[in-house]
Amino acid sequence: MKTNGIRQGTSYRSGLDRIDRMLLRLLAERADRSYVELSEQVHLSPPAVHERVKRLRREGVIRGTVAKLDGEKIGCPLLSFIHVTTEGGDITESILALRKLADVEEIHTVTGDTCLILKLRCSGPADLEKLLSQLQKIKGVHSTHSYVVLGTYLERGPMPEPHFERDE
Repeated sequence: MKTNGIRQGTSYRSGLDRIDRMLLRLLAERADRSYVELSEQVHLSPPAVHERVKRLRREGVIRGTVAKLDGEKIGCPLLSFIHVTTEGGDITESILALRKLADVEEIHTVTGDTCLILKLRCSGPADLEKLLSQLQKIKGVHSTHSYVVLGTYLERGPMPEPHFERDE
């Protein structure tokens, strides 16, 4: 079996065929592609591509289409990750209320030395300090560790792996 060695041995089946994967990769790279452009890439008619994309949306494979904003150009150049340790590993409603803050891009529960990882994007160190102060006041937050991003070399969502066929 040909493989790139990265996702080797994956035990789950996605139910996606080669054309679905190609469409998803093309849309993940640039979501504003027309059905005509997509059809030329996957060698199907535009209506057939449209039906496939509708099915992928209906099945929840495509969860939405969003504009990717440039943090610097909208006045939020400081990207940071905050590791949050909570007492007993509890995730309280107070912590989940952070979802309402525009500076919070992602909240993940994780394994390891921390309980949560937050991805933040704000206007500068003063705003980061204010947000950290607010976070540390939340009942149940034991500690935080901040990591300020100096440079970004890759930032994207999940990408479908091309479908590999067995050599016969």
